[in-house]
Amino acid sequence: MDFDIIVLGSGPGGYVTAIRASQLGYKVAVVEREALGGICLNWGCIPTKALLKSAQVFNYIQHAADYGIQVSEAKSDFSAVVQRSRGVAQKMSGGVNFLMKKNKITVLMGEGKLLPGKKLEVTDDKGQKKAYSAKHIIVATGARARQLPNLAIDGKHVIGYREAMTLPQQPKSMLVVGSGAIGMEFAYFYNSMGTEVTVVEYLDNILPREDVDVSKEITKVYKKAKMKIKTKAAVQKVTPLANGGCEVEIQQNKTGKVEKVTVDVVLSAVGVTPNTENIGLANLGVKTTKAGHIEVNEVYATNVAGIYAIGDVLETQALAHVASAEGITCVEAIAYKDGKFEHAPQAIDYDNIPACTYCWPEVASVGMTEEQAKAAGYELRIGKFPFSASGKASAAGDNAGFVKLIFDKKYGELLGGHMVGANVTEMVAELVAVRKLETTGMELVKTVHPHPTMSEAIMEAAAAAYDEVIHL
Repeated sequence: MDFDIIVLGSGPGGYVTAIRASQLGYKVAVVEREALGGICLNWGCIPTKALLKSAQVFNYIQHAADYGIQVSEAKSDFSAVVQRSRGVAQKMSGGVNFLMKKNKITVLMGEGKLLPGKKLEVTDDKGQKKAYSAKHIIVATGARARQLPNLAIDGKHVIGYREAMTLPQQPKSMLVVGSGAIGMEFAYFYNSMGTEVTVVEYLDNILPREDVDVSKEITKVYKKAKMKIKTKAAVQKVTPLANGGCEVEIQQNKTGKVEKVTVDVVLSAVGVTPNTENIGLANLGVKTTKAGHIEVNEVYATNVAGIYAIGDVLETQALAHVASAEGITCVEAIAYKDGKFEHAPQAIDYDNIPACTYCWPEVASVGMTEEQAKAAGYELRIGKFPFSASGKASAAGDNAGFVKLIFDKKYGELLGGHMVGANVTEMVAELVAVRKLETTGMELVKTVHPHPTMSEAIMEAAAAAYDEVIHL
């Protein structure tokens, strides 16, 4: 065998998997067709956060007078904002390259394809092919932007997230189709930079997977920021115009009423689809779903011996931290079976995965929504604390949003936590830990939080659920 383990893909699932495998004593290789770090580091998580930070800084400067600071008229340099974002991505990709060298992991650049007999063929950029063998091959090829039949991405009139990060010039108007995390992050960015933004969502609320109170709060904030939000509607047709831009037909779901709007560009943000085509799965008989996701067991093994899969190619949550956790669990299970690890890895609790949306104010949540908890038959205690009552939030000039905690009334278990506000993505891990450790609501109330901090709102929300809140 050339290697003990080959990982196909170097995103946050793939490269983390490779590093953990190396730590466990395996001879490891990673195959990557584009750039180390995959979509997350190069075209997703990291560069988008750089764009969002620029938008946040621009907003702060525009409201400098609110903080007693006088600043002459602020102007944004769109190309410089994009250039900074790309620079951050390149630096992070270089960091992964350093980690590969540090952990003695072989990097094979090219397109990878599974072959029978636990082999992987790699085709480089010159078309040369070479086959490598391994005892274990882990597929971590990720996902790409999903395309609707009536909303084909052409890179000019209808764009995906990659084009949205590198547009040569800022559009005056944009229509965003889909209001999940990707859609709302770009909607916030472009709106903050001065683009007229319209968001179209098929379901009843924007950020439809979040608690309804969260969706209502974000809607209120963004309508105040003059963003147009159209829910319970679908884009039926996009027609390019001769003088540039495009005409978009939007149909209301219930009434069937059609509205036509003209914008410079349409951003399709309707989810992702797994990258499982043309990598040899069918040749090996690896089972997949109708949607193209790879089927695996509890330790991410496919039905074919020696072939595993993690990350966005699975039906689990398409999140970077999920892919990383799955990869670590996968190689630790392999190591346990090989006698290189002292105990079987703990299974991932997919009901305790935090979700974050990095618009501003930010959104973060874990566990059940109020609607889900009621549908599950729980009798609830619900506590809500607005950041308008937070001293730290008021001092920072960022007091939009709230913390909402949902407890089981009988046992005090935290069923779900939902937050809107400044930097709440940095706070949600406390709720994940609380759920992991099965801490009760009253224990959270009696956990002393530092003052003044945004995190105090978690303690206050818990206290509100037990009618002990102080600052409301």
